[in-house]
Amino acid sequence: MIAVIDYGMGNLRSVAKALQKVGGDVRIVSAAAEIGSAEKIVLPGVAAFGDAIDQIRQRRLDGPIREAVRAGVPYLGFCLGLQLLFDVSYEYGQHTGLGLIAGKVVKFEFDASVTAQRLKVPHIGWNPVRFEITDCPLLHGVKDGSHFYFDHSFHVVPVDDSVVATTTEYGVDFVSAVWKDNIFASQFHPEKSQAVGLKILENFVRL
Repeated sequence: MIAVIDYGMGNLRSVAKALQKVGGDVRIVSAAAEIGSAEKIVLPGVAAFGDAIDQIRQRRLDGPIREAVRAGVPYLGFCLGLQLLFDVSYEYGQHTGLGLIAGKVVKFEFDASVTAQRLKVPHIGWNPVRFEITDCPLLHGVKDGSHFYFDHSFHVVPVDDSVVATTTEYGVDFVSAVWKDNIFASQFHPEKSQAVGLKILENFVRL
């Protein structure tokens, strides 16, 4: 069973339907015990980091998520599901994350020459991703340079570059996906990225 974690925020139904479309046995869960019994876990999210981590802690889901990931349960996260993995976010203050990947979450900052291009924040729309590794199982069948859909104002900065799976250019080069052991998480939304996004979800289902 693939547990899509409900912490009161995010586009759960569209995520669940996309996973079901590629053959996943999906359940939306909100209890710690359900996370503990899942074969795989998915953490989506569309909200502010501080509000999201507060909801996760209030519902006592942070411990079960950490325990599952540290036990080797395959984890897929996107958008906030990527950012929440990190130690700290500076989105509207300073907030402590799940601490499963060392690093921070920061706002886009452009130098004067880039600002002159009138790039907007949040970064919304389709952009290509550049592979930094070639053997990530969730990227099998996806071409380097494929376009994915983004909607975010902040991006992650890992301490260890070896976890960087893909990068994307938007005024600056930023990390658009990470892979570490059983963790795969992206800043882009696979469930909104048509065929290439569904391929990533299919790869996750087939792990």
